[in-house]
Amino acid sequence: MKMTFVSKIQANLKRYQTVRTRRATNQVLDGTYKSIFKGRSMNFDELREYVQGDDVKDIDWKATARSQKMLVRQYIADRKHNIMLVLDTNRRMLGDSDGFEEKRDLAIMGTGTLAYFVNKSGDYVSATFMTNNGVKHFPFKTGLGNIELILESYYKSVSIDNNTDINDTFEYIIRNFKRKMIIIVATDVAGIRNIEEVNLKRLLVAHDVLFMNISDASFGTDDAYNLFAGNSMPSFFAKNKKMFKKTREKNLSLQRGAEEKLKKFGISCSTIDYTAEIDREIINLLEKHKYDRG
Repeated sequence: MKMTFVSKIQANLKRYQTVRTRRATNQVLDGTYKSIFKGRSMNFDELREYVQGDDVKDIDWKATARSQKMLVRQYIADRKHNIMLVLDTNRRMLGDSDGFEEKRDLAIMGTGTLAYFVNKSGDYVSATFMTNNGVKHFPFKTGLGNIELILESYYKSVSIDNNTDINDTFEYIIRNFKRKMIIIVATDVAGIRNIEEVNLKRLLVAHDVLFMNISDASFGTDDAYNLFAGNSMPSFFAKNKKMFKKTREKNLSLQRGAEEKLKKFGISCSTIDYTAEIDREIINLLEKHKYDRG
């Protein structure tokens, strides 16, 4: 199998580093994920070097003194986690983000990056989203091949004639899944605003829920395109500074409103504008979730 999307994720992680820690992104993200979602069992596995997000209680001070490196005791997890990716396939996702990247691509890179680290931890990854033919569900599996199939299918499912509602995805999950899951939702402001609060309440009864909000573009370029009209915006309109300012202010206002809606239910959300910030925003999302849960 050709790993088109997984390869892009791996390349992105190698290229960028988090500014805050100066450590490689993959080390920081891996440690952050494990510190939040991995329980510590009584079965000792091995020693490894400390990474951001590890529990200080796991530091082996004697081994650290001997090796002159900060070492932690790694344990075999008692159980594996079930990670459900919920992706919005509505045609809105063909539009651009505020960083002028396609929203579909950012949804793929965001959820795919998190799934990549979930896979490294041995957890199970599933996905559910709407196609024009109904619900598409991928069962819980491990392996990079599983992630590639999910992302490839999602890419093909987002089309100009797909006007499906993400609420239908939530209702399918509520009806069919009783096991505890960590649900990662990738959508935009319109998707968040359209979600019925009763669905959020029902999901939160049994599951952890986190949102990746893919931002919306403001006017301001020569090639601004009206996705729904199917044509480019007139240049004088697209480059109008007052219009750009007003649409940007409107977008930010709607974004704050969407985040407040989720905050009311204790749901963590991080907004993604462009690929280069995905690693940082995923770390922020996980740490927000840790704070909200605590």
